[in-house]
Amino acid sequence: MQIDTFTGGVFDTNCFFLPAAGILIDAPQDAAEWLNTRGHRVALLLLTHGHIDHVWDAARIQREHGCRVGYHPETHPMVTERGFFTKLGFAWEIEPVSGGEFIDETPALTLGGIDFQVLHVPGHCPGSLCFLWKAQRILFGGDVLFAGGVGRWDLPGGDRDLLFTGIKSKVFPLGDDITVLPGHGPATKIGHERLTNPFLNSEF
Repeated sequence: MQIDTFTGGVFDTNCFFLPAAGILIDAPQDAAEWLNTRGHRVALLLLTHGHIDHVWDAARIQREHGCRVGYHPETHPMVTERGFFTKLGFAWEIEPVSGGEFIDETPALTLGGIDFQVLHVPGHCPGSLCFLWKAQRILFGGDVLFAGGVGRWDLPGGDRDLLFTGIKSKVFPLGDDITVLPGHGPATKIGHERLTNPFLNSEF
């Protein structure tokens, strides 16, 4: 199955669209315009976490596509409360999402005809989710694990120990052959990160 990728916004945030299923994973700045240009129609928007660079266009996409929006319960205030980020001292304010569907960790969840495993891996952000596309051995990892890095833990709600423990106990056991499509930067493999990632090697 095809995956179409867009990178947008000042933080070069990745989002991923699965055309056959109508599923978009994350909604960075300018993603809505990209979807229109590509002629994509979104049936379901999945948010890996609530940081502003991943949800910037979420409300516009919800409005223009009439799509469902799914996220972890801890993400709810980040995407539905106007001014959430300005109250934390950030300079940006985004349009809030109208409602949504809560998703939590589960070994099996079928969305748009695709069988996912959902992992809850906080530490970078409360309510951070990773979506494993079982059949394709692809992990949409958000800002948990990067090529040569991990998600930062110094933002509000971050927790270094939670992040590293989650990677060790939940992400690594998925298998070295799993391709990780992260929220920033290029794709990588779990096995490669297990052997070479300087953050993880120093811990594990």
